[in-house]
Amino acid sequence: MSNFWNERFATKEYVYGTAPNQFFSEELKKLSPGKLVLPGEGEGRNAVFAAQMGWQVTAFDSSSEGQKKAEQLAARQQVELDYRIDSYDSIELQTESFDCLALIYTHMPPANRQAYHHKLSSYLKKGGTLILEGFSKAQIQNNTGGPKNVDMLFSKEELQADFAGFSSLKISEAEVELDEGEFHQGTAHVIRLVAVK
Repeated sequence: MSNFWNERFATKEYVYGTAPNQFFSEELKKLSPGKLVLPGEGEGRNAVFAAQMGWQVTAFDSSSEGQKKAEQLAARQQVELDYRIDSYDSIELQTESFDCLALIYTHMPPANRQAYHHKLSSYLKKGGTLILEGFSKAQIQNNTGGPKNVDMLFSKEELQADFAGFSSLKISEAEVELDEGEFHQGTAHVIRLVAVK
C-alpha cells in the first residue's frame, strides 16, 4: 500500500491541498491544545494546522513521500511535527497518552478496521476526544474521492460498534462539497464522528 501512496504523493502539488480538513479544524478549535495523534496523515495538512494551533503533534503514514511533503510544509509554516513512517500494524505509541485522536479519511481494509480502531483508541487518555471524518457507503455512487470498495467505506453501525466503549458518541452523515486538492473534489457523502473516551 505504501507504493500506491508514494506514487500519489510524489508530485510537486499537494494532492489533497495544504488547508486542513474543514470538519477537523472546526472541532479542533473547540479543544484546548494538548497532545494529538494523526494516523494516515499523508502530506501533513492537518498536522501542520494543529501545530500552528499549539498542539504537540505525532503523525504517521506508510508513505515516505507523504512524510517529505509534510515536513516541507511544517518548515514553511515554522512548526515542528513528530512524523513517523509506520503502519497501523506496526505503530507503537504510549497508551492513554494523547488528548485527541483524529482519523481523517483513514479508510482501512474491512477485516482489520475494528482491530485498528481499538488499537488507535488505546492511545487516547480517558476524557480524550476522537474526531473522525470519512466517506460513507453512499459515496460509492460518486467519483469525488475515496476507495472504490464499498466495504472500506463507513456506516454509522460499524463506527458505533468500533467505538462502543466511548462515554459519548455523536455520529452524523452529510452531503458536502469537497474542495481538498485534486482527489477530494465535488459533491460527496461523508460521515462525521466526535466522541469522548
